[in-house]
Formats: sequence, C-alpha cells, structure tokens
Amino acid sequence: MKLVKDILKGILIGVANAIPGVSGGTMMVSMGIYDDIIYCITHLFKQLKKSIMILFPYLVGMVIGIVGLAFAIGYLLEHFEFQTKMAFIGLILGGVPLIFGKIKKKDKGIPHALVFLLFFVAIIAMEYFGGESSDVTLKVGVLPAIVIFLVGVIASATMVIPGVSGSMMLMILGYYNPIMAAIKDFVVALTSMDVPRMLTLCGSLVPFGLGVVIGIFAIAKLIEILLQRYEIYTYCAILGLVTSSPVVILMGTALVGLSPVTWISGILVMLLGILFAWKLAD
Repeated sequence: MKLVKDILKGILIGVANAIPGVSGGTMMVSMGIYDDIIYCITHLFKQLKKSIMILFPYLVGMVIGIVGLAFAIGYLLEHFEFQTKMAFIGLILGGVPLIFGKIKKKDKGIPHALVFLLFFVAIIAMEYFGGESSDVTLKVGVLPAIVIFLVGVIASATMVIPGVSGSMMLMILGYYNPIMAAIKDFVVALTSMDVPRMLTLCGSLVPFGLGVVIGIFAIAKLIEILLQRYEIYTYCAILGLVTSSPVVILMGTALVGLSPVTWISGILVMLLGILFAWKLAD
C-alpha cells in the first residue's frame, strides 16, 4: 500500500512539474516528503541502497506523470483548465498545515515575517513581470547540446524549489513546448521502434536530462545546508513560496466569463484536492 501511495505522490510531482505555474517542489512539501527527498538526493552516494529504495517509487511516478501529461496536457488545459488548476490549488492548500507544523513551535519574530513576505511577493512578481518567449527549435549539435544542458540545469533547480514552476521557467525560455513535444515524439517513436527518430530526439533529450539531474543535486545540497543552518528562516521562506502558488496559478487562468457550473465544479475539485493531499500525507 505504501508503494502505491509513493508512486501516486511521484505522479503528482511529475504532473506538477509539467504544468506551467505549478511547482513540483510545492507538491513535495504538501505531501510531507520534501525533507526526505532532499536528504536522499544529497546522501545518494553515502547511503545508496536506502536512498534508492526511498526515491525509486517517486521516480517511477514522476516518469508516469510527465510522460502521461505530455499526451494529456493539451486536452486538459483546453477543455478543463479551471478545474485542473483548482485541483492543484487544493493539493497545495492541503499541505500548508504540514509547513505550519514545522514552525509553530519555534520562536518567531519580525525578521521571520519579512522573509515570508519577501518570498511570497517575489514569486507573484516573477509571474506578473515574466513573459513567454517564442518557442525555440531543438537542434542536434555540440553548441545546441550545451545550451539545452544549461536550460535543464536552470529548470531542474526551479523544479526542486517550492513555489517556483520549472515548467513556467521553460516557457519563459521558450523550451517548454519543444521539450514536451520531444518527449511525446520519443514515446511514439519508441512504441513504433523508429530507431533513427529516437536517436535524433536523444540529441536534445539526453543533454536536457543530464542538466536536470545535475541541477537537482546542486539545489538539493544548497537547501540541505540552509535547513541545517537556518531552519526556521528556510521554512518561513518555503511557506511564503507555497502560499503564493495558488495566487500565481489563478493569475495565469482566465477567470472572466466562467459559468456557475465551472466555478462549482472547480471548487469541488479543489476540496477533493485538499482531502487527497491530507490522505497522501498520512
């Protein structure tokens, strides 16, 4: 049963990382597994077997979530955009009590409140002032591979930080749609055993994947150091990042002209998301 729950958590993290405006790091916090994942990543080589045992079901779920969403994202956001995003708002809100539990017994003051406000406002400002760049064309070659490797590093770092959407960062850089299309094309090529097409796509996906892995290790180590040295400030920052996420998601959603049925169904889905987050965090 625990294995199934962990895979489900991984699926939600993968889906969250793939939807612009939603943060995989926020999902980790909401489900109460953020600290464990950061620890396993930073101690992967020191405690290899233990770390792999913990991370493996999450990784399986993430792959399922990202690959599955590569096929479903267009349909969901086109036909059920409001309900889809409200579901993630519910999942985020359902995890907020867990963060409060980390800091409520600690001594807090004005500096901690300022840290919370700083990160809360920063994420909203990023969404407000950030724009979408035109999509790039993925190319095969040494220089394009280096560029997409660096894009992977940047995107993965934001995927791990709660409240920061890695997919939104990819969209700003112009790589979101090309990467999602490449993943979808690779799966199609794999099922049809189109080896030449698979090799061509690997020219872009492999450097991106390597960048993602290295970026995750780097930012996880930084967060571990911050949690060790400045635990209360770090959790106040995380709380600011997480609580700003619903605002950011709604900022990127068309709310004018929605029907009463859409609002009611969206609110119901949000409530189900809150309940689901509580259940997964048990």
